[in-house]
Amino acid sequence: MNVVYISPHFPDNHWLFCRGLRNNGANVFGIGDCPYDNLSADLKSSLNEYYKVSSLENYDEVYRAVAYFIHKYGRIDFLESNNEYWLEQDARLRQDFHITTGFLPEDMPQVKFKSRMKAQYARAGIPVALYHLVDDKEGCLAFIEKVGYPVIVKPDNGVGAVDTLRIKCEADLDAFFQRKDDKPYIMEEYIDGTVVSYDAIIDQNGEPIFEAGNLTIDSIMDMVNEQRSCRVMIRDHLPEPLRDMGRAAVKAFGVKRRMVHFEFFHLTRDQRIGKAGTYAGLEVNMRPCGGILPTLINYAYSTDVYQIWADIVVFGESRKPVGRHMFCALAGRRNCRSYVLTKEEVLNEYREQIIDHSAVDPALAVDLGDYIFLACLPTWDAVLAYYDRVLAEKT
Repeated sequence: MNVVYISPHFPDNHWLFCRGLRNNGANVFGIGDCPYDNLSADLKSSLNEYYKVSSLENYDEVYRAVAYFIHKYGRIDFLESNNEYWLEQDARLRQDFHITTGFLPEDMPQVKFKSRMKAQYARAGIPVALYHLVDDKEGCLAFIEKVGYPVIVKPDNGVGAVDTLRIKCEADLDAFFQRKDDKPYIMEEYIDGTVVSYDAIIDQNGEPIFEAGNLTIDSIMDMVNEQRSCRVMIRDHLPEPLRDMGRAAVKAFGVKRRMVHFEFFHLTRDQRIGKAGTYAGLEVNMRPCGGILPTLINYAYSTDVYQIWADIVVFGESRKPVGRHMFCALAGRRNCRSYVLTKEEVLNEYREQIIDHSAVDPALAVDLGDYIFLACLPTWDAVLAYYDRVLAEKT
């Protein structure tokens, strides 16, 4: 089996997907903009060959790289980046090289545009926020009159929480129009809830073979815009109502042979969209949860999701065991904030629970923080106490 993996060096944990494929006997060909000598030894040993391009943004260069691999090794059976940023390019490459194991360009609108995602969520019977595609101030004010302040504004085709704003009054709306660019934006009613996720690996028949979920205690939008510390965890189990919604969404979006990260609101009070304690759809991401979070899933479930994904790609199934279930909590610190405990004091106090800690790549630090501590903890109360202690700031 011949597999092309786009950008295997970033995020830096993605070499593990390549290792899983190589473990299964696949030929793994990497395409990236990082010089070969700068690749990690682990990644080099996980690739059959690597093709460097000057820029992954240059489609012609990436096209020639795929063509080179086909000329040398034969047809490509699977092509993937597992990266939100490259989904549309992945789809175009599949179409141009007749690779049928993945999304094609005609599938992209429903998985990239937030307004189109809502229609698919609705098909699955999942409630979603009311929305308005931003046109002019008058149109936005008419929508706000219907739903009230605050409202959320973000790019209709965007990645993560970048350029996501909370509009609390007309002055905020004026400021938004002064700064907005020409790309399409979507305006949504504000939903009072905690963001949770359904993370799953879907087999070739569209059935989930592994399921987990994370919970972000604070608003991702506020963490990014206000540079707050990050508190995100993989929970020890997936609530049944959330699991059922996730599975319904998998069917509605026609997902096959992918790892997905679907986001939902867990409502904290009764509101138009639903009762407190129920779930509503936010958006879908047709890729793994971001950055190091797949590794957190491994720690929480004593398994290897990178290998499970590779098993699905190569064999169509996986029998990788899942072990004990615990919370795996990520505490992300910001360089711009001052904390009560030093790094050394955190490591000493939680030496039995912390399983990893590291600086974060600047491209991912926007969401996760500049330095992260990962800890496995047995209970929800232990998680909260851990966050209170590790992220306590000096007054």
